[in-house]
Amino acid sequence: MERKTLTFAFMDPPFENERTITFFRIVDAALDAGADVQVFAYEGAAALAFALQKAHGNSVHQRDTATEAHPLTKDWIAALQSKAQRLGLQLDWVNCGLCVDERGVNESIPGCQRGSPADLWRYAAGSFNTLAIGTR
Repeated sequence: MERKTLTFAFMDPPFENERTITFFRIVDAALDAGADVQVFAYEGAAALAFALQKAHGNSVHQRDTATEAHPLTKDWIAALQSKAQRLGLQLDWVNCGLCVDERGVNESIPGCQRGSPADLWRYAAGSFNTLAIGTR
C-alpha cells in the first residue's frame, strides 16, 4: 500500500486557544495512521517552532517553573518530529518567512524550515488531502 501524505496549513499562534492542541493531536493521529505529514505554519503559527520560548512558573498557584511544567509548542513539535523519525515517516515543517519576519521569530528549532506560500501550494499539489485550520 502506498503511503499517503497529508498537508496542514495552520494559522493560530502558540498558547492562544484550544485549536493549537487539537492541531497537534490531529498531526499525532496522522502519524499513528502511517501518513507522512507536511505543515505550513502561516500567520501566528509561524511562532509555534520559535526556539527561544521559555517555560515559566505560576505565582498565582505558587508553582515554580518545574512544578508548573508549562508545555511549550516548540517541544510538542520536536516530540512529533521524533515520533515521525521513530516510525520511519516524514514530518516536514515550513514556517512562512513573511510571517516569521513580521513577528521577529526567526530562530526555529532544528528540522523546521523557512519558506513561502509557494511551499503550501507545492505541499497541497502533492498530497492526498490538505486541511487548512484558520483562526476563526
